[in-house]
Amino acid sequence: MKRLFPALLAVLAIGLLTATPALADKNGISGKPSTKPQPIDAQSFSPTTTTIGGGVPVLPTTRTLTHWWGSTLNPDDGITYGYNMVGADPYTCSGSGCSVTIEADITPLIVNFDGMTFDGTAVVDPTLDSPQFANNDYGFTPAATAAGDFPNYPQLINGPGGPLSQGDSGVPLQLEDATMRAQFNQVGSDNPYHLILHPNVLPAVTLNVPHNQGVLRESPQQVIFPTINYSWWASQINNLESTADPTHLPIYLSNGVLLQTGGGGCCVIGFHGTKSRSANGNGNAVVQTFAWASWVTPGTYPRVPGRPLPTDWALQDIHALSHEIAEWGDDPFVNNLVEPWQTPTAPQYGCTNILETGDPVVAIGFAMGTNTFEQGPLPDGEQMADGYYHPEDEVFLPWYMRTSPNLVSEPTQDPTPNIGRYSLMGTLNPFSGFREPATGC
Repeated sequence: MKRLFPALLAVLAIGLLTATPALADKNGISGKPSTKPQPIDAQSFSPTTTTIGGGVPVLPTTRTLTHWWGSTLNPDDGITYGYNMVGADPYTCSGSGCSVTIEADITPLIVNFDGMTFDGTAVVDPTLDSPQFANNDYGFTPAATAAGDFPNYPQLINGPGGPLSQGDSGVPLQLEDATMRAQFNQVGSDNPYHLILHPNVLPAVTLNVPHNQGVLRESPQQVIFPTINYSWWASQINNLESTADPTHLPIYLSNGVLLQTGGGGCCVIGFHGTKSRSANGNGNAVVQTFAWASWVTPGTYPRVPGRPLPTDWALQDIHALSHEIAEWGDDPFVNNLVEPWQTPTAPQYGCTNILETGDPVVAIGFAMGTNTFEQGPLPDGEQMADGYYHPEDEVFLPWYMRTSPNLVSEPTQDPTPNIGRYSLMGTLNPFSGFREPATGC
């Protein structure tokens, strides 16, 4: 995850953010483009994410999320790394103290740009029904990403599913809860360890994006979507979160809206961040965390013309949201640093030293739950949606810490030399680099 730290604005931009009632459009995307959408091809279109803020020191404060601090010796470089994570300490908690519920305040964003409206209220119900907030059985998944002809097309295609979290088979869980339990092997029907998100839907906010702050684009599958200037968008989110409850997680939810960076890179699908709002807190400073993610319309990420679907099969619906929530859970204050790593599955991140659990496995995911939203064919007649949600795989702490054997996380589905899994998908992840510790740069 690239570190991009735009200035934090203290004044609300008048006329850009206003409370607005929900629109009635079926999928929330309506209007007629006032400018001709620019076509985009697969070679210039890689999903990425980023962070806002960062470097917030560990504070003895009650005015932030419930979190814990731990440390691990990395045998590769001999450094002991400290880290903060959301929830209860899986090594020291007991009984009911092991279960933490975080209030998640969801603000839908209604985005008007170049004659079109992208209404985030339309994806609130599908998001609440998704594995991010609804309970599912993580013992099995009906489908998972396969490598395809990686790194050539088609890549990251729809592959067979199989056992997922055997220890939690039959246990109804939210996605982040299942992820954290597997990461620290706190599984089983009698295990009290939980990290639960309780959703609260807040009034929608409208963002009227100036024409010079974005580009309207069209994928080869004829899906029209905006790519908004990253800095402009980040300033709007910073304005919103300045009044949020620091003990809650504010989530800003958009519909089909992506971002582009100053160098023209495309596209950012989400970010999470942190901000200290009281410099003189007398030992009890306010430390706010937050996340923005966009519902990814099926067919947004382009397929190569003439190639069969489903390249980038998992890159739809809640993929971006699952990425950001998992990274928030493992790195809420955006200051958990690790030995530098890189991976061929996500070259867009380069060499990085941040513990961001979704970056190495972006666009790699699995099927879960029942999705009834946007299940028809794409505008060009192709079919991508398959009736499921598509959460992302997430890399675990031992991968970054070069822990081998991994006795921290849930064991893999099939016996492996390193014993524990290095990502939620375990051996369902098709790349060997996630069945062993990370490699350096």
